[in-house]
This record gives sequence, C-alpha cells and structure tokens, in this order.
Amino acid sequence: MAKQKPRTLSGFMELLPQRQVQFDRMVELLRRSYSLYGFTPLDTPVIEASEVLLAKAGGETEKQIYRFLKGDTDLSLRFDLTVPLAKYVALHYGDLAFPFRRFQIGKVYRGERAQRGRFREFYQADIDIIGDGKLDIVNEAEIPSIIYQTFTSLGLKRFQIRVNNRKILNGFYAMLGLTEKSGDIMRTVDKLEKIGPEKVAALLTGEDIGITSEQADEILKFIAIQGDNDQVLTALEGYRGRHELFDQGLDELTCVVKYLSAFGVPQTHFAVDLTIARGLDYYTGTVYETTMLDHPEIGSICSGGRYDNLAEYYTDKQLPGVGISIGLTRLFFVLEDQGYLNEEMVTAPADVLILPMTEDLAPAISFATQLRQACVRAQLYTEQKKFKQKMTYADKIGVPYVAFLGDDEISQNAVSVKDMTTGQQETLPVDQAVDTIANDLAERVAGIDPIQEPEH
Repeated sequence: MAKQKPRTLSGFMELLPQRQVQFDRMVELLRRSYSLYGFTPLDTPVIEASEVLLAKAGGETEKQIYRFLKGDTDLSLRFDLTVPLAKYVALHYGDLAFPFRRFQIGKVYRGERAQRGRFREFYQADIDIIGDGKLDIVNEAEIPSIIYQTFTSLGLKRFQIRVNNRKILNGFYAMLGLTEKSGDIMRTVDKLEKIGPEKVAALLTGEDIGITSEQADEILKFIAIQGDNDQVLTALEGYRGRHELFDQGLDELTCVVKYLSAFGVPQTHFAVDLTIARGLDYYTGTVYETTMLDHPEIGSICSGGRYDNLAEYYTDKQLPGVGISIGLTRLFFVLEDQGYLNEEMVTAPADVLILPMTEDLAPAISFATQLRQACVRAQLYTEQKKFKQKMTYADKIGVPYVAFLGDDEISQNAVSVKDMTTGQQETLPVDQAVDTIANDLAERVAGIDPIQEPEH
C-alpha cells in the first residue's frame, strides 16, 4: 500500500503544542469573562438539518455552506453560531428563563476562498442576550463592558470599542428622503477611509445611486462629526426633532454612553463613531466594532449589535436580542503574526518531569502523587533512555522543573529538583520540595497573560 503524504486541508488550522496551550488559555479566559456577567454556556450540534440551518440563508451563505447527503437526509455544517441559537431558543422556549443569556465558543465552517488569516474552519466566541417580547436598553450598554473585560483579561490594552445606532442612520437618511437608497449609500460611505470624501461624493452623485450634490454634502458633513463622546452627542442634538426614528436612536445612544462609565469602561477605550453601519438587513439598534489601535488594517476583531427578532423563521414569538461575536481563530492568527503572544507563558504539558534513577519506581510514583494532590502537574518519565536524552526531552517540552530520585535521595526521603530556567539544582525533603515547587509556580504564572502587547 502506497504511503499517503500527510497534509492539512487549505483553510484549516493545526497548532503545535505550545501554540495550542496558548489558544486554549485564551478560550479559558473568555469563558471566565463571560461567566462573570451571568452568561450560561451553550453547545449546539455542528451538523443541522439543511432546511433548519438555511431557513434565512441565501446568496453567499448558501454558496459557502458545507452541505451533504447521508442516506436520504440533507445535512449541513453550521456556518455561524447565531442561526443555531435561534433554532435552540425557538425549540426550548418553554424551558428557558428570559432574558436568556448564553455564551458559546465553537467551530463553524464556511467554504470560502482560503487566504492568509481567513479560514474555512474556525472558532467563534459569541455572547447573546435574548428577550421575550422586549429587551431593555441597558443590555446594549452592558455589551461594551463585556468586550472591555474580555480583551483586558487577555492582556490587550490598545483597543477601542466603536459604537453607533442604526436608528440614527436610518432616521438621518429618512430626513433627506433617501430611505430607499440608504443601503447603497451606507455601503458607499463605508469606503470613506479607503478612497476619501471626494471619490465617495462622486459615487453618491453618480448614475448608480444618483443623489444630489447637496444631499451628498449633507451626508459627508454628518458622518464627519468627530470629537469625544460628549461632543459627538452634542452635535447630534442639532438634528433632533426632524425625524422620530432619529430621535429614538439618539436617546438610545445617549443612554448607552451614560451607563458605560458605571460599567467600568474608560473613555479611552470607547468612541461614538457614525461610520459604523454594519448588518444592514439584520441589526436594528446599537452596533459595535472593536479595533486594535496599532493595527487598523486588521479591521474589526469583535462585532455585533441589537436585533429585533432572532427566531422569526422558526416561531411567531418576538425574541429581540443583542450580541457580539469574536472570530477567535482569526484573532489568534493575527496576534501571533504581529508578535502579541506572550512567550513567557508556561506552555509545557507538565510542571515537573520526574526522572526515577532506580529500578524501584514506587518512590517516584509516590512523589508524583503528592505533587498532583497539591495541584502541580507531574509527568513520570520511565523510558529506558540515556540521561542526556531524558534531559533533551525535558528541554523540548519546556518543562519548568525536573526532579531526580536516586538511591541517595530515597534513603533521605528527599528529592533533587532542578529549575530548568535558572539551571539551579537543590536537594530537599519530599514535603518541602512539593511546597517549594507549588509556591514557585504560583509566582511564575502570576500576572502573565497569554497576550502581551509589543513595545512600540
């Protein structure tokens, strides 16, 4: 039988052990951050019936989905975590307490063209708050605080949460009599940073969109409103009274800004930005995008917003919600690419590698048991290798400590411990060795985040 050349499919990520530990640590911190805010974990099937998964799909989504037949059953791999959530809430509505607050971290699949930093299989980390009929605006103010808590816990400092409200945008375009063209206008305005205001104005007044130069000037003037949050809100007050939907959006945005400081989000990490216009057909209120200040070219690393009817394709019940999603695999790739991953983090599979130096393994096994009872990860190495090979193995897996138990140590009820970072070695009574290693490890990992921003 011919050997197959091992390969990983394009667009699928496999990590070496050190990076996998760092990735798992990120996931652990996300779970901890989400749990602090009273979110319950949820896991839904990776495979769903195609008719359920594609109820609201079309266009690019239907082209990118992984779909297959198993017997006579039409199945698909989930392409996000939102549609499965909608099915879940509709299906279990009678068993859930509302508002329903869930987080989910799991793999999703999209058959798009694989490219650097873009994957076909990737992890998403989502949180959503679902209401029954209504959902209070305070939930929309809480979401940025969760974003702030999450990225701060990872070790990131230079990021900004940009916030807008779709009702402000929709109300503004209604003032100008441009409701039917608002989608095309917003998609064009979204190119402002790339092509500049003159080219945007030319596109707006061109044949495809066809608005007047006066309307284009008014739009460019509106989205050019800048300053700190209070200054932007004050400028927006100048438009109040011209359209009911605009006024409602401004009230909501003002409320979100008001509560952010109470939620612990500093002004340095939050900005009202009128250019944010994501989810034209989905989001209905507050919208969010989070960017890394030193790498704007990366785009949004966390986005989301308020939507009015999560499960309209599965139930007649009104289930409004607000949520965010982090493309975790892409974020990890970008952080690695830009040198953000903290190489000081302990990524070894064990804290101590125990090398028995006698035929009787009982003392070494007993020492390993004591370490584990003290919550120290211990690995026994009993392979019949030369001493140099054993130490090479210890170096390769990056273990912080190596413990030796020979005849001398056993006769003294002691163990020799080598710190692999400093090279220092000392012989200690077994109980003292356990305490010393546990305390040293606690100091070693304290304050070391999986991510550390490079000096600029």
